[in-house]
Amino acid sequence: MNAVVGATGNTGRVVAEELLAGGRQVRAIGRSAERLAPLVDLGADAFVGDVSDSEVVATACDGVGGVYCMIPPRFDVDLRAWQTTCGKALAEGIRSAGVPYIVNLSSVGAQHRAGTGPIMGLREQEARLNELTEANVLHLRAGWFMDNLFMSLDGIRTMGALGLPFPGDVPIAMIATRDIGVVAARHLTAMDFEGHQTQELLGPREYTLEEAASIIGAAIGKPDLPYARIPDEVMEQALAGMGTHPATVATFMELYHGGAAGLLVPEKPRSAAGTTPTTLEAFAPAIAAALED
Repeated sequence: MNAVVGATGNTGRVVAEELLAGGRQVRAIGRSAERLAPLVDLGADAFVGDVSDSEVVATACDGVGGVYCMIPPRFDVDLRAWQTTCGKALAEGIRSAGVPYIVNLSSVGAQHRAGTGPIMGLREQEARLNELTEANVLHLRAGWFMDNLFMSLDGIRTMGALGLPFPGDVPIAMIATRDIGVVAARHLTAMDFEGHQTQELLGPREYTLEEAASIIGAAIGKPDLPYARIPDEVMEQALAGMGTHPATVATFMELYHGGAAGLLVPEKPRSAAGTTPTTLEAFAPAIAAALED
């Protein structure tokens, strides 16, 4: 039996689906029975609960051989405080349950001690899980999610440009979240890691955001789609307008500044193990389809 935290999210859903497809038993953990229902239809056991409660986590992970661990994001509260609360609960609950194998979602840039906004919370979670001396822990430090580009749809519609608060000419390791889930499920199935390890997942190659704009433009029939770097004050207003907590706005601005300063880069050279198959060219049609909705 494997437990999957955040089983209705972009990565957790894929982890659960891949494990089930491989004949593994899955306990899918989430906050909504309705959203867990598709996984139940595939054969998963649903566990509805709040993973910011260590006792809930311990119950959810009781008797499992491996767990996919991630801190579900929340933007309506102080994100860094939430990461601390939820991260501690996850670590304490997993410790209480005695889970022997943990695959943990982290991020490229977690090697830095400051200046990376929410990635600092993931770095701290790596440290918490590394305190579980009896467990084998694999931290997957993933690159920038291609799926984040869906949040730029309104900008493409209104500005006629791909807009983000990053430099347009800096290469970025971009990865499809589906590929993260596939790798995580593979490791949980094989249980092929010992001690405490990190593995960077960097997508197929690096892309600049100017290149990303061109690729997305080709998919939507606008090959000359430009990239526009969004000023800080505009980004702050946009985040606030989406209901983002003020402290979380500041956290994300730190992330953007850290990216511009070159902190969101891999710690190690790219390897075959860290290279995943989905290209941005293959991902772009999904963005085009969402733009038409």
